[in-house]
This record gives sequence, C-alpha cells and structure tokens, in this order.
Amino acid sequence: MSVLRDSIAVATVIPWLLLSMGCERSLNVTAKASTLEGGETVKLPQPERRGPLSLEEALARRRSQRTFTNEPLTAEMLSQLLWASSGVTHEDGHRTAPSAGALYPLEIYLASASGFFHYEPRAHQLAMVLEPDLRREISRASLDQEALMEAPAVFVLAAVYERTAAKYGPRAERYVHLEAGHVAQNLLLQAVSLGLGAVPIGAFDDEKLHRALGLPRNHRPVYLVPVGHPR
Repeated sequence: MSVLRDSIAVATVIPWLLLSMGCERSLNVTAKASTLEGGETVKLPQPERRGPLSLEEALARRRSQRTFTNEPLTAEMLSQLLWASSGVTHEDGHRTAPSAGALYPLEIYLASASGFFHYEPRAHQLAMVLEPDLRREISRASLDQEALMEAPAVFVLAAVYERTAAKYGPRAERYVHLEAGHVAQNLLLQAVSLGLGAVPIGAFDDEKLHRALGLPRNHRPVYLVPVGHPR
C-alpha cells in the first residue's frame, strides 16, 4: 500500500437541524463560509441505547435493499445511523466498531438532498462540506447504480490509511478494510432496527468518486451504504 500525502483543506458550510411537522426533524441547511477544521457545527439528537428489535431479530431480517421511496430520514434516524457506524461509546474514546490499535482510520460522510456532510464522532455532530446534492455524481462514479440516487441518505466510508500504517506498516490496508466491514455491518443492522433498508456497495471508480466528493487527498472512499425507506 502506498502512503498517501497530507490532507488538503476543503471549503465547508454550516448545517442547521430545523424543526419540521410534529416532533420529527429532517436535515435542512443554511450556507455559511467556514472550514472543516474548527468550523461551527450542530449537534445531532442523542442516540437511543435501546431499540425495538433484538440483535437476533435484526440479523434475521437484514437483506440488501436497492429500491427506496423518496421519504426523507428524520434527524433522529440519521443520528442513530451515524452513532451506530462510528459513535463514541466510552469516555476513553472507544467506538461502536472495533479498530486495530484504536486508531480509527475511517471518516464517515453523509450525502443527501441537503448537501454533503462530515460526521464528527466525539461531539456527535455534522458539519457541511459541500452544499450541492452529490448523489447523482456518486451514482455516476459507481456504475450508475440507481440505489445511490434513490436513497435519501448515502453513507460514504473514507479511509485515512496513514493512521493505521504508522503502527502496523504493510498490514494497515487489510486492517482498514476489515474495519470498514465492521462499520458497514453496524449501519446495516441499525437500518433494520429503524425499519429502513440499506445495501453495501463497493463497485465504483475510486478516483472518479474521490473527485466527485471533493474529499481531502488522503481520505480515500472504500465503501458506500445507501439507506432509506424500502419501496
């Protein structure tokens, strides 16, 4: 595995979580210039630690879902999915998914109709990276898979290999990819628990997708997980 270069700066804007009908919330945004590092962010609703399904039921019901309605996900749903993927579960920084050496080389991004966001696990919050809806570009870079355009939320798992390579050398690539599998499975099971559908996708043009997302140079996409209400 070749070592990637240092991260480059990216432009960001700030998301707001606004109240909608009833007690449910959907993700809406207002643009404002900022930077990914140190920019203002908005906390997500606190995730639940108990769900409607047992682990065994979620495992039994999990199936790959590739067609979705256009119903958006609530802020509570997004909060739960992001926490399940890589949320902090202990004051020492440990997270929902295991990581070799607790180095956590994965960065989680969210693409939706409201924009492209970066998840910050320690604060359990989102920061907007780009305002446009990038789902069509993600689909084009991924063999035009319709699930990536239909789903109201597409989770992008991006790897920073250097974090793991500093300790594990040439084994780092393997460990990072194993971790991506752990995170994706968490997402898939949490989706089932919320009554949602999802599918893991690994078929895409690496460079084309990286350019479409405007990611830092050393944030390399390794997995996509579209999530939505099954159709």
